[in-house]
Amino acid sequence: RTVEPLEYYRRFLKENCRPDGRELGEFRTTTVNIGKCSITTADGSALVKLGNTTVICGVKAELAAPAADSANKGYIVPNVELPSLCAERFRSGPPGEEAQAASQFIADVIENSQTIVKEDLCIASGKLAWVLYCDIICLDYDGNLLDASVFALLAALKNVQLPLVMINEETGLSEVNLKQKNPLLIRKHPVATSFAIFDDTLLIVDPTAEEEDLATGTVTIVTDEEGRLCSVHKPGGSPLTGAKLQDCITRAITRHKEVKKLIDKVIKSITPK
Repeated sequence: RTVEPLEYYRRFLKENCRPDGRELGEFRTTTVNIGKCSITTADGSALVKLGNTTVICGVKAELAAPAADSANKGYIVPNVELPSLCAERFRSGPPGEEAQAASQFIADVIENSQTIVKEDLCIASGKLAWVLYCDIICLDYDGNLLDASVFALLAALKNVQLPLVMINEETGLSEVNLKQKNPLLIRKHPVATSFAIFDDTLLIVDPTAEEEDLATGTVTIVTDEEGRLCSVHKPGGSPLTGAKLQDCITRAITRHKEVKKLIDKVIKSITPK
């Protein structure tokens, strides 16, 4: 495994399994914690574990004036952090290339899937809107950051409760009613499913960090609850045939059902009776 890691992996892949005992299309054990058990100071939070990969997401809601060119829209600001504590490969300091690429990927997923429509975040056109700061921090990195990040973001957004805000017509000032809170309107539930490509042909789902390093490419498919394709993220590497891509999409649709079921189960368990 140390001297010839790729040959070591190939021996397992020939038998349609992996060194950790999983089948090629099998995800690692996935768990999610939602709400106060994650971050008590956030307006919504979630902790997701995908095998050893651990990601926490906190959503902070603030009030701001809408931009002049989009007076009826609020803002969603996602930010992915890969601190040095999560893996040896990352360094302290400004966000590296991988963290920036992940932040952009999350922003694209929100936009393409219409998870939250920015018009829904507007309180008074041209005057006041919500800004959602979505901080996604990796605590332990063992591959497949994108799947865990999208999952944590979705779970945290489903946990957000925004207070009722009115604008006093006499004073022009905003009045916040903390006693009356409403959940965010989540229009779509995107779920990411990532694959590593081995030797240009073989696809394995939910790759570990070691598998990502040995792979000849990766691809991430994002689908919503209606089975529609929201995004395909393929940062270079081995090309994929149409048939292989269709296989990935089929597996992604199945994975979506598994994740949605898990989120619904956890939310039901924390909802007051």
